[in-house]
Amino acid sequence: MTEAPRVLVAYGTKNGSTAEIAEWIARALRERQVDAEARPAAEVGDVAPYDAVLLGGGLYAGRWPREAVRFARRHRKQLSVCPVWLFSSGPLDPSADERDIPPAPAVARIATRLDARGHATFGGRLAEGAGGFIARQLLKQGKGGDFRDRARIEEWAHGIATELTGSQMEHH
Repeated sequence: MTEAPRVLVAYGTKNGSTAEIAEWIARALRERQVDAEARPAAEVGDVAPYDAVLLGGGLYAGRWPREAVRFARRHRKQLSVCPVWLFSSGPLDPSADERDIPPAPAVARIATRLDARGHATFGGRLAEGAGGFIARQLLKQGKGGDFRDRARIEEWAHGIATELTGSQMEHH
């Protein structure tokens, strides 16, 4: 029995919604014998101990939070030698579950730079008390709500677990 692959789920979030998604992903990976942990991107000093990295961010005006972008830049060298997947959370409507939403241009550039194996866009959540002018305007217009489809998020993570455990991965 080989060791379970160690996976980091790093994230950038403003209002905590993406942090929850990252936790769901890590839990779904653990269900499939992957040693996964979710951590805020800003707190990760080194990605060398991990066999794969999932990096995600909440989309705000088409961009990830600064800490997720910085993470991609700071760890670019190490990330280029291990499998990387990206995820975004954003749309405040059911669109993310109705069709595949391509990554926002800024995120697509990160995907290209890191040679990411995949990207998924999940619905977002906008709850009362969210910070930021745009968030407050949307809430005023009654556009709040939770559009995260946990089953779809877990299914995505299970697919990655299968890729990681199905093929023998070399440790770098």
